[in-house]
Amino acid sequence: MAVDEQNELPEATQREAKLQRQLDGLQSQVTKLHRVQEEVVENPELSSEVQSWKEKLDEHSKQLEQSAKKLSQFE
Repeated sequence: MAVDEQNELPEATQREAKLQRQLDGLQSQVTKLHRVQEEVVENPELSSEVQSWKEKLDEHSKQLEQSAKKLSQFE
């Protein structure tokens, strides 16, 4: 029984270390997300610029779709 406990302890410790690394990574990501969110709130021009680019991208995507349909009609 003592042998089993010795084998389990390092395995449990390894799992704990792995979980701690994952937790640290998640906390780091959350921190970064909070910083980005604060930057967007503090800089509304950035948010509106992103929205403008998104609208332009949507327009170009629609034009590309229409062009692809026209091209397929010629084939």
